[in-house]
Amino acid sequence: MLLIFEQLLNGLQYGAMLFMLAAGLTLIFGIMGVINLMHGSFYMVGAYCGAFAIIQTGSFLAGVLCALLGAGLYGLLVEVTIIRKLYQRDHLYQVLATFGMILFTNQAMTLIFGRTPPMVEIPAILSGSVPLGGGLEYPIMRLALIVVGAVVAVGLWYLVTRTRVGMLVRAGADDREMVDALGIDIRKLYTAVFGFGAVLCGLAGVMAAPLLAVEIGMGERILITTFVVIVIGGVGSVRGALVGALLVGMVDSMGRAFLPQLLQLVFTPTIADALGAGLVSASIYVLMAIVLIVRPKGLLPARG
Repeated sequence: MLLIFEQLLNGLQYGAMLFMLAAGLTLIFGIMGVINLMHGSFYMVGAYCGAFAIIQTGSFLAGVLCALLGAGLYGLLVEVTIIRKLYQRDHLYQVLATFGMILFTNQAMTLIFGRTPPMVEIPAILSGSVPLGGGLEYPIMRLALIVVGAVVAVGLWYLVTRTRVGMLVRAGADDREMVDALGIDIRKLYTAVFGFGAVLCGLAGVMAAPLLAVEIGMGERILITTFVVIVIGGVGSVRGALVGALLVGMVDSMGRAFLPQLLQLVFTPTIADALGAGLVSASIYVLMAIVLIVRPKGLLPARG
């Protein structure tokens, strides 16, 4: 029972990180209609900027600010110089352009920060663990990631459903020309949405930096999982991104913890471990296939 509770928390922690990535991607993809393959690159930029600031200053807060600033400014630069020219183009142009930017960003980060991956220590204020009852000690850093994910979820819900900016974003998704005719500069609105998505990636990157390896190409590995999340939840839906992220996080954590043990009831440990690793990697895609069979538009598709 203790192991199940621990894995549930691990699933929440992984889901919180995925949600911060998927929320921005689903807004950009669902509202602006842009297939942004370099969304994971913003996550990498945020992780590198945050790691650099933490190593130089010893302050995790400085790392967070640097990650948000670095990823956000890079997102704005990319939108203004490249993405803005692709809104009216076919999706193929968007795929090719953003794929090229992945390669460019990887090389740029290598030139700026070098090939040696930075090592980020868990900040003193978030080190150690806290007792959660039943003898379970859970790392504070992982709990902090869960809390940050929850705060982002509540903040996004409020922003999208209870503010004028959120209303304009939703209206712009339904009828761009009408919003433009009302005197709203839709280009600036889309730029803000794109930059905001990049900021969320930067936040995910710096929060994950003490727990995961910060290295070139880390964005591509998480990108496919992020797309799986928004397909499961429903493209363009922040609520769907949250549900999808939590589902994927739980399936991944539970699978890694229990599937090899279950397979050992039938196979030898060597075969069970190898087979279990493969099945766990495929489990989120199986989940996506099941969801699409039952609900082709995702669990909570965007309204409109």
